[in-house]
Amino acid sequence: MTILLSDTCHSSSCKLFFSNDPVKIVKAKGQYMYDENGRRYLDCINNVAHVGHCHPDIVKAAHEQNQLLNTNSRYLHDNLVDYAARLSKTLPEKLCIFYFLNSGSEANDLALRLARQYTNHEDVVVLDHAYHGHLTSLIDISPYKFRNLEGQKEWVHVAPIPDTYRGLYREDHEDPVTAYADEVKNIIEHAHKRGRKIAAFFVESLPSVGGQIIPPAGYFQKVAEHVHKAGGVFIADEIQVGFGRVGKHFWAFQLQGEDFIPDIVTMGKPIGNGHPLACVATTKEIAEAFTATGVEYFNTFGGNPVSCAIGLAVLDVIEKEHLQACATEVGNFLMKLLKEQQIKHPIIGDVRGCGLFIGVDLVKDQEERTPATAEAEYLITRLKENYVLLSTDGPGRNVLKFKPPMCFNMEDANFVVETIDQILTGKK
Repeated sequence: MTILLSDTCHSSSCKLFFSNDPVKIVKAKGQYMYDENGRRYLDCINNVAHVGHCHPDIVKAAHEQNQLLNTNSRYLHDNLVDYAARLSKTLPEKLCIFYFLNSGSEANDLALRLARQYTNHEDVVVLDHAYHGHLTSLIDISPYKFRNLEGQKEWVHVAPIPDTYRGLYREDHEDPVTAYADEVKNIIEHAHKRGRKIAAFFVESLPSVGGQIIPPAGYFQKVAEHVHKAGGVFIADEIQVGFGRVGKHFWAFQLQGEDFIPDIVTMGKPIGNGHPLACVATTKEIAEAFTATGVEYFNTFGGNPVSCAIGLAVLDVIEKEHLQACATEVGNFLMKLLKEQQIKHPIIGDVRGCGLFIGVDLVKDQEERTPATAEAEYLITRLKENYVLLSTDGPGRNVLKFKPPMCFNMEDANFVVETIDQILTGKK
């Protein structure tokens, strides 16, 4: 599809949701979006509008700072210092150096540079089906993308995704944590035999494009042990799932346990509630190695006063409106409702998640777990016709992904699950 705009056009490679019958959205508030006819849609997929679309506190913070100053970070400004200090309180103590940028892709690209400079190694281990951004450097470490392009580079090593539902080692395996971690260990050993050196293990704390996967607790610790032994660092990509989405913790990597601390953390999407803002947090040792190159790192818009004011406002709203607790309470309720549907409808093979990060795996048959791709597409199309915006992910495009704004409530959960039930039973 090509969208004609006078004598110009929007590239057909930039795809719309529901491209056969797209929705024209003209405004949004909270967890709801409105089309040009005033019809309201429940937004179940927008994890960028983290604290809600057009939240008045975020709009106010941006407007007030825009009236005073918006410039680059070559000047002293309290907003940047205050924001770094606030972020540091949410992270383990050793992650105390911050770089501010404009997008998750920029953050992941910088993380890759930091890892390579610190280790003097080149190679990267990633999970199968991973997606880390649209820059060339990140396409190279995203199997989700490079398998459809130029293929896998010699410095990229792909480990099996730790999926205990349809992966190599499933829920009936006696020790899936060790089994999946040993796959990484074996990849590293094989790379060493070929004369390769590992710079980093790069992973989404909860793989999203891979199918809303929840890695088993303890997996990161075991992998980090192998990676550190090889002289590499552990990079946790929190761009999809950070800032309290999992409910019980502020960061999804914390689901692995208190004894796990990554070497680098990247942030984006929800950090600015729709404003272009991103961040990399790392240790003093890694930052000092990066500085030692003598090459300045400068980002024209990264860390500007308006972006930092918005970032601070997002943190304020999460705290003031108790959105972490909301993610836990509403997420648990939504999981309960979906699991009830799993008992009722055989097409639902698995319901997994934490907080307001939930995946519903649709299957053609329970035993073989064959992805129900066409059925998933039909379901989200029918949901849209009933004013619910949901999408699919996973290698089979059969996993319904729930990542709504954090103001998503019990009434919303009831509505979406009732609508799914009515569609699956043929009542809608």
